[in-house]
Amino acid sequence: MASTPNQKEATGNQNSWDSLLPDLPKGPLCRYRKKASFNWKEMAVLLDGEDIIQLKNRIFSALESDPLFARHPGEDLCREKYQELTFLRCKRLFEYDFLPPQELIENPLKFFNMILCIGMYDWSPSLQFVIHSGIFPGAIMSAYKRFAHILKQAYRMEIFGCFALTELSHGTNTKAIRTTATFDRNTQEFIINTPDFEAAKFWVGNMGKHATHAVLYAQLYTPDGQCQGLHSFLVQIRDTKTLLPMPGVMVGDIGKKIGQNGLDNGFAMFHNVRIPKENILNIAGDVTAEGKYSSSVKDVKERFSAAVGTLSSGRIMITAISTTNLKLALAIAIRFSAARRQFGPTEDEEIPVLEYQTQQWRLFPYLAAAYALDYFSKSLFENYVEFSAGVLTQQRDQRQADLGREIHALSAASKPLASWTAQQAAQECREACGGHGYLAMNRLGEIRNDNDPNCTYEGDNNVLLQQTSNYLMSWMNCIRDKAPFESPLGTINVLQDYHHILGWRFTAISVEDCMDSSVPLAAYKWLVCYLLRESDLKLRKKKQAGLSDFEAKNNCQVYCCRSLAIAFIEQTVLQRYHDYTHDPSIPPALQPVLKNLCALYGLWSLSKHLAVLYQGGYASGEQPGRLIQNAILELCYRLKDDAIALVDVFAPPDFILNSPIGKASGELYKNMWGEILQGNKVLNRPSWWAEFCINKPVTGRLKSRL
Repeated sequence: MASTPNQKEATGNQNSWDSLLPDLPKGPLCRYRKKASFNWKEMAVLLDGEDIIQLKNRIFSALESDPLFARHPGEDLCREKYQELTFLRCKRLFEYDFLPPQELIENPLKFFNMILCIGMYDWSPSLQFVIHSGIFPGAIMSAYKRFAHILKQAYRMEIFGCFALTELSHGTNTKAIRTTATFDRNTQEFIINTPDFEAAKFWVGNMGKHATHAVLYAQLYTPDGQCQGLHSFLVQIRDTKTLLPMPGVMVGDIGKKIGQNGLDNGFAMFHNVRIPKENILNIAGDVTAEGKYSSSVKDVKERFSAAVGTLSSGRIMITAISTTNLKLALAIAIRFSAARRQFGPTEDEEIPVLEYQTQQWRLFPYLAAAYALDYFSKSLFENYVEFSAGVLTQQRDQRQADLGREIHALSAASKPLASWTAQQAAQECREACGGHGYLAMNRLGEIRNDNDPNCTYEGDNNVLLQQTSNYLMSWMNCIRDKAPFESPLGTINVLQDYHHILGWRFTAISVEDCMDSSVPLAAYKWLVCYLLRESDLKLRKKKQAGLSDFEAKNNCQVYCCRSLAIAFIEQTVLQRYHDYTHDPSIPPALQPVLKNLCALYGLWSLSKHLAVLYQGGYASGEQPGRLIQNAILELCYRLKDDAIALVDVFAPPDFILNSPIGKASGELYKNMWGEILQGNKVLNRPSWWAEFCINKPVTGRLKSRL
């Protein structure tokens, strides 16, 4: 899925690159920049294209020059003030209108990049903006004609939207949502009710303080008392003129979180709240004036999937958000590592910590993951755009249904992979920067805390992986019967050779053999087939032993189905990135480093499955394990001189990155010292000084006399 226009732009001249991307400041990092094997500007144009770079420049420049987005060193806002500032910034984003509708239609990837650019500055206004302008209207787009006026109001910010699915006692198990919507045929209205406080809508972004309207998920009840399953409805929760709750609605803020505290997550309860019949979002089904339920989707499971289909877009977005956090953390840690000098071969010479093998091994595999996941998240978004076009044009053919299932399986696994990778990397980067990494001003703690919820919202990671493994297991009958099958995106086509692949073995005999990603890719294909076989065998044994389908699946997750889903998504990411990096149209000056990144990502990811490779007989003896480990270290060494240029490709401007130790100049001590001295009251004596100087304690005064 290599992007040909970007490749053509990347072969342009130096002047065009310089006009898009200004030179970076001189400083300690120049030593590594001069050693790079490629031009970082050429790489940036290849990966993003001129259009996207121009959009990024436009956004970054606007934020930096706008006083509303000004940074204030040492500032510690209270949550109420932070939420107010977040809303004002979100409002300002509408005024900028960075992406006119025509640009969005021509290149949907621009919306994707716009959200990520704003998020690099701060995820709170970015997420508030995307919930209102992306997720909320996206959810009601299925009934566009019915809600055209609502969409116009949303885009003019006359109303403010949120997406209300999760409840206090249920989140990932969406089928168990308990809010009800009962149709009253006498008034032609739905009556929304919250059975008890455990069914209160909870964790809803934008609901805490600002949202006026919600796409609300509830169990639909027809007048005959029958529950027709989960459906979504448009419900007004606050008055647009006063922001006070609508009658029958109790709505509020859930309180301080570990991160993202500018975003107002809220709760809501409903008591006999009436909405017009037309406010049902009828993608899954509808109710006639007489109260009869009708749906073009007859299968109950497919109807449920249609009702919650928008969740795939959210998971794809989280994959990209997590990858962006990964890139931010790496930009800080790798620049720090190149400028920070500790120890050396002699007492008179200290060397950058980036020169140490341990530091390379800790950081460079995550750098490779950032490049691989970045390419994958963009390609998956393009797949989703194709699927969405089919939905909007009301395509009902088998390919469209299969495409939806495949994207669902991919997004359900890519979110866990990307969010866990970013979370682990943020912690590793924090530790790799030593004590300075723990200083809040250097931002690694903020990145880690803001990324943390990506592991949970839009579906708990471990539960989501079950959806992917269920998708893979559903092909076992075709495999056993040796019946032909394929998927629209081709991600399961590897299973066509299932029986043959299970006979493969590790064949590399030298470290140099492992320098190409084809080696880990072959191992991954075997791994997916082997784990699929083991998962299927274990599941059948559990059922034969008398366990129910629920119990059997539950007892097959650890070491089998969960590992299968992870191996599958890692193999898919690697396959796409391998195909991209080996495309002959990639500029020759860029291809070697891209291939090194691809090989490192594949081998590093594969190394976590070494036990299974030996257990299943793919590898035997000490040589395969040793070759993989030595190849990882060799690739880390080969990437050392390119590492700074590789983070320069994706690092945002200093103002956006907002980390003294991560600034492009590499003057980490000068930058830190300057920021410390700019802090509020850093040189003042404490207001409680008298408690030490005057009010001396009487030792033992409060000691028990008993």
